[in-house]
Order: sequence, then structure tokens, then C-alpha cells
Amino acid sequence: MPLKRFPALLLAFACTGALAQQGSFPLWPNGAPGAEQRRGEPETVKDGVYFSNVHNPSLTVLRADPRHANGAAVIVVPGGGHRMLVFQNEGVAAAKNLNRAGVTAFVLKYRLARDGDSGYTIEGDGAADLRRAVRWVRTHAAEYGVDPARVGVMGFSAGGELVSLVADNPEPPGFVARDAVDRASARPDFQVLVYPGPLGVPAKAVKGAPPAFLVAGSRDTCCMPPTIALYQQLVAAGVSAELHLYADTDHAFNVGQRGERISLQHWPDRLSDWLADGGWLVPRGGRAPEGVPAP
Repeated sequence: MPLKRFPALLLAFACTGALAQQGSFPLWPNGAPGAEQRRGEPETVKDGVYFSNVHNPSLTVLRADPRHANGAAVIVVPGGGHRMLVFQNEGVAAAKNLNRAGVTAFVLKYRLARDGDSGYTIEGDGAADLRRAVRWVRTHAAEYGVDPARVGVMGFSAGGELVSLVADNPEPPGFVARDAVDRASARPDFQVLVYPGPLGVPAKAVKGAPPAFLVAGSRDTCCMPPTIALYQQLVAAGVSAELHLYADTDHAFNVGQRGERISLQHWPDRLSDWLADGGWLVPRGGRAPEGVPAP
């Protein structure tokens, strides 16, 4: 084979590998309940990173490198005030940080209750999208080398509100399973709340809630108080919880790229420490799930 063809082959292999690592998939094959007629509407994208007009909720998968993937999974829920999704800085960037710890990440696009006159609700539609995402990941766990008993959720700001609604509050009554995905559990195994908004706090079902990691800035007048309040609730209920508050820090510091404080830039490392201490980065029984190499 001529040597001049090698670069093209290498590029093809690289592209194939990248495609195998990620992809986007709708949560409902025929559209979200109540939004079936709008699932074909195009999303609005501003500056290539801020998404709105979401009517067909989806997951974008970023898989951990197979050389150190450990079978843990996290659904990342970007913020944006329920008006838009900060998809890059509070979605993809967070997912890539999790990938470094061997975690496969799924970034959620959910319906936005405050996006004009969308007609959606936070407690109903937004939270339903996250519950469906947890169920979807569990149902498709084997396809991604994921352990269905190590599926966590991680939400920023408005996304943190959805995490609290799903992890620390009861599911609204009247839910009817429509397919096999809906029959899986929507309860996450652990939760990560990054400067979460106040909706859902005080929580109504903290007894038996999943272990929690919470982080916020000490000058965040919106979201520092509910972060502390939820932490206190969880600890009082006997739930394992860890709280980090960063001095002289306001809202929306993302995964540390916004702000000049060195400590703030390293908060994702503290999350990795917490995940390791909780055993979430270790395959159960010392055996990797199907599709994940044993350590």
C-alpha cells in the first residue's frame, strides 16, 4: 500500500473512533408525551453553544476511553434558567471531565418551561425528561458498558433543580409506563448538584435519597442558600452528603473555567475524590460490567 495513503487511513480511523465514542439519541421514539406533534421542530442554537426551542428531548453520549472506563455513568443536566441550555460549558465540558475519571457521560437536552410560551412545566415536563433519561441509560446500559446500579445525575443551576426534583422529591402520581424503558427505575444512584436553584428545596423525600455532592459559591445570593438548606436536610435524614462552598465566588462558575481562583478551578477534582471515596468508580464485586475491561 502506498505510504501516501496512510494519513487518509489514519484520519478515517480517528473519525470512526470519535463517532463510536459519542452520538445523540431521542429519549422517546415518537416524541415526548404531550409534545409528539412538535418533535420535528428544529432547535434554536445561539453562538453554537446555547440551545433553546427543545421539543424532542435527547441524550448526547460521551464515552470514557475504554482503557480506563469503569462502568459508572452520569447524566449531565445543563443550566440556563429553563430558558436555554448552556450546553457546552455546563454539559459537554462537564462530561469530558467525567470521562477523565473513567465515567461515561450523557448530556441531557430537556424541555424548557420558561422558553417563551413553550407551555411546558419544570416539575412536570423538565423533571419527566430527566427521569426518562435515567431509565433510558439503565435500559441501554449494556450497549455502553455501563453498570445500571451506578448511574448518577449531575445538574447545574436550573439543571440542579431538576436533579433535586428527581432525586430528593417524589415522582408525581399517575405515571403510566408506555414502554420497556419506562418500566426501569428513575431513581439515580448518586446525585451531584452544582449551584442548584431553589425549586425543589425544601425537599419532600430526603429519607433514603441517594448520596449527594453539592458545590456553590459563597456569594451566590440565588443558589447558595438552597444548596446549604438541601445539604442540611440530607444530613439530618442520614444521607451521605458532602458540601463545598468557595469563597468570594458567585454563580455559574461551570467546571472551573470561569473565575481566577485556583481552588475553584480544581472543584471537579474534589468531585472525582468523592466519587472514588463512594466506590462509584469501582466495578461491583471487582468485575467490570459487560463491555468494560476489567481493571
